[in-house]
Amino acid sequence: MFNLNKNNYKSGMSLVEMVVLLSIFTILSLVILNSIASFYRYNAYTIAQSYQVSNARRGVELLVRDMREMIYADDGSFPLVNMSTSSISFYSDIDRDDSVEFVDYQLIGTTLYKYVYDAVGSPPSYSTTTPSEVYTLSEYVQNNNQDVDIFTYYAIDGDEANATTTVTDIRYINVEVIVNIDPVRDPGEFSLRSSASLRNLKENL
Repeated sequence: MFNLNKNNYKSGMSLVEMVVLLSIFTILSLVILNSIASFYRYNAYTIAQSYQVSNARRGVELLVRDMREMIYADDGSFPLVNMSTSSISFYSDIDRDDSVEFVDYQLIGTTLYKYVYDAVGSPPSYSTTTPSEVYTLSEYVQNNNQDVDIFTYYAIDGDEANATTTVTDIRYINVEVIVNIDPVRDPGEFSLRSSASLRNLKENL
C-alpha cells in the first residue's frame, strides 16, 4: 500500500523552472504589448493626417465655390477687394439668399480661416469690425513654412499678376493648400490644388 502511493506521487515545478517560465512569459508579453502600442501610435497619426487632409479638401472646395460666385456687392463695390498670397477678400452670395456677403479668407499661422460679414442697413453697407460667422477651413497648413503661395492670380490677358496688376484685372485664381500635421514625420505632406475662373467678371458675355 505504501509503495503504490509513493509511485503515484508527482512532484510540482521547481523554483528555478518557475522563475524561467515567468521570465519568458514577461519578455513575450512586453514584446507583444510594445508591438501593439507601436501599431496604434502609427495608425493614430495616419488617421489624424487623413482627417486633416479631408477637412482641407472640403475647405478648398468651399473656397473655390465661393470665388467662382464672386459678384458685385450690395453697395455696388467691385467683387474682388483684396488679393495676397495667403489671403483673399471678395463679395459673394455664399448662402444663396440674394444678399451678397463680404468674405475674407486668411491663413493665420498654420490655420486657414473664413470670415463672413453680412450687409446691414438701407442702403446696405458692410462693417468688418465683427464677423457674422467664422469658420476654420483647415489646420496644419504648411504653406508659410514651405514658402508656397496659397493664392496665385492671373489677369485678363492670362499673365500672372505682378506689382502693377489691380483687383479689377484679375479673372483667374489658382489655389494650393499644403497640409501636414507633423512636417518631420511620414507619410508626408499633402498638396491640394484647385482653381477658379471668375465667371461673373468675364468680358463680352
